[in-house]
Amino acid sequence: MAPPSPEPDAHEPSPSLLRLRCGVQHYGWGRLGAASLVARLAAANDPDAGAEIDPARPYAELWMGTHPAAPSSVLLPGLPGGDLLLRDWLARNPAALGPAVAARWAGDLPFLFKVLSVGKPLSIQAHPDKDLAELLHAMRPATYKDSNHKPEMAIAITEFRALFGFAGTEELKDVIRSVPEVVGLIGHEDAGKLMAIKGYHEANDVKSSLQSAFAKLMTASKQAVSEAIAKLKVRLDDESKIRTLTEKEHLLLSLERQYPEDVGVLSALFFNYVKLSPGEAIYIGANEPHAYLSGDCIECMATSDNVVRAGLTPKYRDVQTLCSMLTYKQIFPEILRGVPVQPYVRRYTPPSDEFEVDCCLLPPGEVVVMFPAPSPSIFLVMTGEGEIQVDSMLEGEKAKEGDVFFIPAYTEARLSACGHESMKLYRAGVNSRSLYSRNTVVLGKMC
Repeated sequence: MAPPSPEPDAHEPSPSLLRLRCGVQHYGWGRLGAASLVARLAAANDPDAGAEIDPARPYAELWMGTHPAAPSSVLLPGLPGGDLLLRDWLARNPAALGPAVAARWAGDLPFLFKVLSVGKPLSIQAHPDKDLAELLHAMRPATYKDSNHKPEMAIAITEFRALFGFAGTEELKDVIRSVPEVVGLIGHEDAGKLMAIKGYHEANDVKSSLQSAFAKLMTASKQAVSEAIAKLKVRLDDESKIRTLTEKEHLLLSLERQYPEDVGVLSALFFNYVKLSPGEAIYIGANEPHAYLSGDCIECMATSDNVVRAGLTPKYRDVQTLCSMLTYKQIFPEILRGVPVQPYVRRYTPPSDEFEVDCCLLPPGEVVVMFPAPSPSIFLVMTGEGEIQVDSMLEGEKAKEGDVFFIPAYTEARLSACGHESMKLYRAGVNSRSLYSRNTVVLGKMC
C-alpha cells in the first residue's frame, strides 16, 4: 500500500510558476567543460552552484523532470533547505498535473525533458517497449532500473548527426559487395541471403535474413572483430590515396579512432546515416536501433532511462536482447520540422501520448500567450531574456538563459522578450492531441 502523501508545507506557494534546479549527467561521451552547452546551461540554472565549470569534465545531459536518476527540484526560498524534489512537490499539489494526467500516469510527470551535448558517439542502442521494459526490470533491476518504455524525440540545436534504423536493401548489398571484412564475420551464407533479396520478397523473409546477418556480426568473437577492423582500416587508408572515401567510410575511421576494436564500428554499416540541421528532429520509437554521433539537441521522452546497448560503449552490453528485440524495419527516419502554431512558435508532435515540444523564438518586444492546457509544462530558456507571467501573478518573473520553469495544468502563461536579442524557449508538455489542449496566440508589442 502506498504511503499517504505528505501534508502541504505552509511555506510552499500555491501552484503557479515554479523555478526548477535541474540535474546534470557527466557521461563520458559529453562535451568537455565550457564547450558543452549543457555545462553552460547548468551553470546558469543553479544560482547556488558557485563552482566554475570544470574544463576536464564531460557535461553530457541536463535533465528536467522527476526521474530518480537526476530529479529536478523546486526552488522554495521560504522552505528549510531551500528546495523540494519536484516529484514530492507534485505529491503535495496533485492538481498541478491536471486530473487526466494524474489519473493516467499515477500522479507523476509522464515526460522527461533533456538537453544533450554529444562530443563522442553514444552506444549502438535501442529502447524497449512497455512489455519488454517490465520484463527486463523484473529480471535485472540493477541494469534496467524502471519498468517504463522510452519513446523519444531529438530536436537539433546545432548540426546533429546520428545513426538510425536499418539501411535499405540496396545499400546493404553495396556493403556485402565492397566490405569483405563484414562478409568474413557474417559468413557467405548470410551474405548470400542478403544479396538474393528481391523487391517481391515477403517482409518476414527480409527481416529473417537481416536479423540473422546482424546477429552474426554482433556476436562475432572479439579477436575476429579486432582483426576485421584492422584490415578495414589498412584497406581504407590505402584506398584514400587513390579515391575519395564516402561519408560512411570516413565515419568508420572516426569511430575506430574513438572506439578501437569495437564491433559497433562495423555495425554502423548496417544503419542509416542521418544529418539534422538546426530545428530538424527525429522520433525514435520502441525497439529501433540508433546512436547519436555528435552535436547538441533538445530531447524529450517518456519518463524512463531504459537503454539496451550492444556496441560503442564501455558500459554493459546486452547483445542477445538487442538482437532479438529490434524491428528490423528498413526505413529512413522521417525528418520533423515542427508545425507553426503561431508566427513565433513551432510544435513538434510525435506519435507518443507522453510528450510534445514547442520551440518559441520571440523577437525583442514581442509577446506570446500560452492558453491554459489540461497538462503541466516545463519551460527552458535557451537564449536571450524576458519575462514569464502566469494568471495567478501580478508581476512577471524574470527569465534568462538557463532558467527552467514548471507551469501547472490549467495555467495561462504570458511570455515576453526584452533586451536586444530574441528569447528562445523550449516547452515540453503532454501530447496535446491526446489531451485536446488549446493552441497559442500572439499579442502585440511590449517592453
